[in-house]
Amino acid sequence: MPHSLKDKLAETLDRDADTIRVIAPDVGGGFGAKAGLYIEFPVLAVLAEMYGRPVTWTETRSEDMVALAHSRAQIQYCETGFNEDGELTGMRVRLVGDAGAYPSMGALIPGLTKQMANGTYNFPKVRFDVAVAITNTSPTGAYRGAGRPEATALIERAMDQASIELGIDPLEIRRRNFIQSDQFPFDTLTGWTYDTGDYVTSMEKAAEIIGYDDLRDQQRQRREEGSNRALGIGVASYVEVTSGGGGSEYASLEIHDDGTATMKAGTSAHGQGHQTSFAMIVSEHTGIPVESITLIQSDTDIVPRGGGTGGSRSLQLGGSAVKEATDAVIEKAKDLTAHLLEASVDDIVVNTDNGTVGVAGVPATALNWAELAAASKKEIPEGILDTEDGMEGLAAQLDFNQENGTFPFGTHISVVDVDLETGEVTLVRHVAVDDAGTVINPLIFEGQQQGGIGQGISQALYEEVLYDDEGNPQTGNFMDYAFPSAAEMIDFETHHTVTPTHLNPLGAKGIGEAATIGSTPAVQNAVIDALAHLGVRHIDMPCTPERVWKTIQAAEKGALADPWREPPEIFDDLTAGT
Repeated sequence: MPHSLKDKLAETLDRDADTIRVIAPDVGGGFGAKAGLYIEFPVLAVLAEMYGRPVTWTETRSEDMVALAHSRAQIQYCETGFNEDGELTGMRVRLVGDAGAYPSMGALIPGLTKQMANGTYNFPKVRFDVAVAITNTSPTGAYRGAGRPEATALIERAMDQASIELGIDPLEIRRRNFIQSDQFPFDTLTGWTYDTGDYVTSMEKAAEIIGYDDLRDQQRQRREEGSNRALGIGVASYVEVTSGGGGSEYASLEIHDDGTATMKAGTSAHGQGHQTSFAMIVSEHTGIPVESITLIQSDTDIVPRGGGTGGSRSLQLGGSAVKEATDAVIEKAKDLTAHLLEASVDDIVVNTDNGTVGVAGVPATALNWAELAAASKKEIPEGILDTEDGMEGLAAQLDFNQENGTFPFGTHISVVDVDLETGEVTLVRHVAVDDAGTVINPLIFEGQQQGGIGQGISQALYEEVLYDDEGNPQTGNFMDYAFPSAAEMIDFETHHTVTPTHLNPLGAKGIGEAATIGSTPAVQNAVIDALAHLGVRHIDMPCTPERVWKTIQAAEKGALADPWREPPEIFDDLTAGT
C-alpha cells in the first residue's frame, strides 16, 4: 500500500509527504503481513539521509520469522443453542486475541472476527465479547482473510459439533439455518449488511460434485469393517466481507496516437494479475487489444493517490475505477468523432470488434483510436474535449466510490484419510465452490482459489508458531516451521457460482481471500469427522499426526478431554450488569 506507507513515513519522520517517494516492486508474501509501518522503514530513511546515499537492508530468514507480524492467534469460547428441529436459537462467543508484545493491527483483528460472526446463518440472537491480550511474543497483524477465517472456523466448528450432538447430517443442519436468497440485502446482528447471496446453491453444487452421499456410504462401510483407515468428510460454508466498508480508488486512462493505451491505478499488485484484468476491462469496451494496454502502479510520484491492494478490494474498486475512466474516455471519443464526421453524437457507436468509433451503420467512415488520439491533439473547438478532471486529449481520471463492502461466499468440502495407528492425515479430495460475483478473468479467479486452498490446508494441518515457557521462539526457520510442498498437496477441484453485486458497475466481489476462509475449517472438520465414531469432538489446529494420534489414544482409553474450557474471568467483568 504505497500511498499509505508514504503518509505514515511522513508522519513518523515529521516531514512533508511530497518529499517522500514510495515505489513498491513485485514482492511475494504480502497477504496482509507486510501492511503497515515496520520500525525498520523510518530507521532506513533516517540512515539514508544521514549518510547521503541509498541504504539497503535485508532480513535473514530467522529475523523475518520473528519480526514479521504473525496472525490467527485466537482462543474462541463458543456456545450455540438449537431447538429440537435443529434450528439455531442463539450463539454466545467469548474470544481472546493475542496481540503480541507491541499491539498494532493485531489488536483489531478480533473485532473483524466479531463482525463476521453471523456467518451464513440466520441467527435470532448473538452475544460476542472480545478481550485482547498483550503477550511476550511477536506482534500479530493481518494475514490472508484477517479475522474472517477465524470467524468461519468458529462458526463451522460449532455447526459440525451440533450436527454430531443432534444426529443431523452436516449438510442438513446448515440447510435448515442458512439465510435464504430472497432475504438479501440482509442486515446481520453483528453490524454488516450482506449485499447478495445464495448459500444453498453453492453447498448443493459442492455436495453433488464430490458425491457426498456415496462418501458417507464409504465411511459407514469402513467403520463397520473396523478399518484402521478412517474416512472423514468436512464441510464449511462461509461468507466474508471484501473491501471493508466500501471505499474509494483512483484510476486513469489515456489513449495515445499510436493506438496504445496507458492505465494508472491506485491499487498495487504483487502478483495478482491486475495488469491483465484491468486491461481486459478496457479492451472489452474499446476494442483496443489487451497487449496494447499498459498499467502503471505502485509509484507514489506517478500515481497521485490510491488505497493499494488488500482486503480483496482491487478488482471491485480499482477495476470499477478503470471501467468508469474508460467510459469517460469513450464519451470524449464520441464527442470528438461526432465533430470530425459532422454527425450527431447520438449516432456514434464504438465497434469493439475492430477498435473503431463511427456513425452507426456507416463503418467506412469510422476512425480508429490512433486517429482519434492524434486528432485530439489538434485544435478542437471548445467544449468537445473539456472535462473537469484536468486531463487533456483522450484521457480521463477519477475516483470510484463504493458505498459498502461486498460479501463473497461459498462452500468447501474436504475428504481426508486418517491412519488410526499413526495419526497421519492424508488429503483425498477437496472441492471448492466459491462465489465472488462477476468473474472478469477465469484463470486468475481459479489461481486465487488454488492458492487460497493451499494456504488453508497448510494452516489446518501443518503451520504453527511455537514458543517455550519463557517466550523464546521455537520455530525460527523452515527446519522447525512445517509447511507443505507440492508433494503433500492434491489436485483441488475448483468451481464457482455467479451472484453479482449491485454495488459496483462490474458486479464483482473479491476472490483473493475466499478460498483460504473456506478451506481451513473444511479440512479441520474432515479430520474430526473421521474420528467422530470414536467419540472425538474436537482437535485444535494444526491437526498434526502427533496431535491426532494422541487424540486417538485418549479415545481408545476412554480419556478424551472435554472440548469445553471455561473462559477467563475477565469476561465476567465485561458482562457484569448486562
